Amino acid sequence: MRILANDGIDLMGKKLLEDAGFEVDTTHIPQDQLAEKLQNYDAITVRSATKVRQALIDACPNIKAIGRGGVGMDNIDVEYARSKGIAVINTPAASSLSVAELVFAHLLSGVRFLYDSNRKMPVEGNTNFAGLKKAYAKGVELKGKTLGVIGFGRIGRETAKVALGMGMDVIYTDLFEGPTTLPLIFSGGIEVDLPVKQVSFEEVLKQADFLSLHVPFLDKPVIGKEEFALLKDGVGLVNASRGGVIDEQELIAALDSGKVSFAALDVFDNEPTPREEILKHPKISLTPHIGAATDEAQGRIGVELALLLIDALKK
Repeated sequence: MRILANDGIDLMGKKLLEDAGFEVDTTHIPQDQLAEKLQNYDAITVRSATKVRQALIDACPNIKAIGRGGVGMDNIDVEYARSKGIAVINTPAASSLSVAELVFAHLLSGVRFLYDSNRKMPVEGNTNFAGLKKAYAKGVELKGKTLGVIGFGRIGRETAKVALGMGMDVIYTDLFEGPTTLPLIFSGGIEVDLPVKQVSFEEVLKQADFLSLHVPFLDKPVIGKEEFALLKDGVGLVNASRGGVIDEQELIAALDSGKVSFAALDVFDNEPTPREEILKHPKISLTPHIGAATDEAQGRIGVELALLLIDALKK
């Protein structure tokens, strides 16, 4: 059997597949050529770049499995594929810690103005050092502040654990009933259960000093005009989940008014071409959708994806 890893796969995952008797092709095929060239494969793996929609599924009845290296599967018509007898798998646990750490890289950058300082120091550092020092002298600490987590799946919980380890309070909202504590493992193997509190969506918006979103995109933004109105003045906002879950136009308005003190975006409405107002806004910390892009996460994703594919295809 032949597998097309169209958005790449970690070498360990590739080796596991090859040792199991599969041929793995890591050549990237452009989206508009997939319907033709995918005829030569039995399975495809993707990340977020390649889309596997109904038309492509219909054009390739030879495909037996679709693997998504990562969590969200909104670039795949999952239910339709499964209705055609195609196995659809993803790797929900592998990248959780990497995404959580990126959330806190952005939060730490936000409360100490690193995102703006790094833009201005090369330009003004020699001529306006004292002015920049004064401009960035009103940072705050995360310890003792409340992190609100919207969506308490694997990544949301991992983010909450980092927050607890930094001395933050954690509240969260989710469609399902969740835990009241989370385990933290410290050096020496000491495990401590620390409290988290589940509240309504509206209460998270009202109480949180900082918000981190970990939800899929549905049919409209999770945070829009009405939701921005409920937020604490000066809140910090991080989105490392999916583009579209925050209304970007309303975000810009909230930043300009001071309602939101800073925002951090790893995902955007118009990937891979985010709008200029977002890219150039002085209160937004930016990364190009790299939440799971660590060596460790990619290794875990590759191994988990390979094992799941082997199981699915051998059935």
